[in-house]
Amino acid sequence: MTAPSPTVFIVDDDEAVRSSLRMLIRSVGLQARAFGLAHEFLDAYAPDLPGCIVLDVRMPGMSGMEMQQELNRRGATIPVVFITGHGDVPMAVEAMQHGAFDFLQKPFRDQDLLDRVQRALERDAQTRAAFTARATIRERIQSLTPRELEVMRLVTMGKANKVIGAELGVSQRTVEIHRAHVMEKMQANSLAALVRMALDAAQDTENS
Repeated sequence: MTAPSPTVFIVDDDEAVRSSLRMLIRSVGLQARAFGLAHEFLDAYAPDLPGCIVLDVRMPGMSGMEMQQELNRRGATIPVVFITGHGDVPMAVEAMQHGAFDFLQKPFRDQDLLDRVQRALERDAQTRAAFTARATIRERIQSLTPRELEVMRLVTMGKANKVIGAELGVSQRTVEIHRAHVMEKMQANSLAALVRMALDAAQDTENS
């Protein structure tokens, strides 16, 4: 199944700005969708859609800041690039402190916006790849038997097979067999790779 192409979501109440930004984004071969109000975007947005948001700070109804806060409440990771008027820079800085990716002050050069959009799309791709990798590790760990989990925990603590066997009350050969199964199921080609997976899984558990 092919993953959807990234989309640049433009949210701005000024129709002329929306139209020009959409044309600019599409001129470099990227997909673009434009929304005039924050709630219209929020109604249409799904977290599995890759991309980034180009978001105006000041809008009627729900402001860009409030929309970002709502995305944060939903746990969304999509990068947000704010476009701001001169007087809105302090608000844009505050937005970045709350997780916004970048901001651009009006008037801006087309290339400056395209550069920020490209970086935001790269960040989104990296975030999604990391999330997929963590989910894959979780699935692999769930495939381990309770004894294999014990062996993995002790192996990644740096303990030798003989020591592990003594702790678990099994032979060294039995530990070697379990260890081989762990490496195969986790698709780890080295002990270092297995340790990295265990650390990532532990960190993922702490953050959940």
